[in-house]
Amino acid sequence: MTPRLEVKKTYKLYINGEFPRSESGRSYPALSADGDVLARVARGSRKDLRDAVRAARTAQEKWAAKSGYNRGQILYRIAEMIEDRASAFAEQLAAGGLTSARARREVGESVDRMVWYAGWADKFSQIFGNLNPVAGPFFNISAPEPTGVVGIVAPETPALLGLVSRLAPVIVSGNAAVVVASESQPLPAITFSEVLESSDVPSGVVNILTGSAEELVPWLADHMDVNAVDLAGASAEVTLRAQEGAVHNVKRLVGKSGYSDAQSPYLIAAFTETKTVWHPKGL
Repeated sequence: MTPRLEVKKTYKLYINGEFPRSESGRSYPALSADGDVLARVARGSRKDLRDAVRAARTAQEKWAAKSGYNRGQILYRIAEMIEDRASAFAEQLAAGGLTSARARREVGESVDRMVWYAGWADKFSQIFGNLNPVAGPFFNISAPEPTGVVGIVAPETPALLGLVSRLAPVIVSGNAAVVVASESQPLPAITFSEVLESSDVPSGVVNILTGSAEELVPWLADHMDVNAVDLAGASAEVTLRAQEGAVHNVKRLVGKSGYSDAQSPYLIAAFTETKTVWHPKGL
């Protein structure tokens, strides 16, 4: 019997709650640590990035209008679905070079991190907002609000934990995100997009592009409708290019390589703006 030829799956992008092919028609191989081709992955283009930003901008206002409690429920649902697909994530991480035990531990840490940030959804505004003392018969109240559309350059490794660690603090406060996934280990990000699709996350709140950060990040940094960029997974060259592009609309730039495993409420605050309201007393 002639041995059959295995058909490798070609994974798509995740934009506006759908799984489109790249408009460029390009793809590249996702390789195991041994150099075997695991699948083919869509190589996102400038046009795909523009579509993702447009979807994020459309979705952001309604996402921010949801109560913190509701956003926390949705993030918790994401954690549940990661747990449900733990074996698939662990298999992909092990193919990327981790031991089976380390791969399972990374999946567990990713679940725990998403739950941790879910718990902050209805609490961070009390921590980072305050009643300011002023001289005069006024109330002066400051409160954090989401900054808008945030681009995220996910770390190359850890492929899943790095993605969760950078995405969760961005969306928990009401921002929408456009993520450039790990180029060398894209499969966990693609499986994560399938988790999002079944986790009550509104279409457009999270958009995930696979491909080259060197190719996509300059357009992300130049885009006038992107309010901030997290450069946690960017190289020094890409970071410099993003800094040059950010001056056009004074984007906020956050993060640096090696900061992918952080867990802090200050990462939530990094993607918020402080709004201050004055109100007269005694009326």
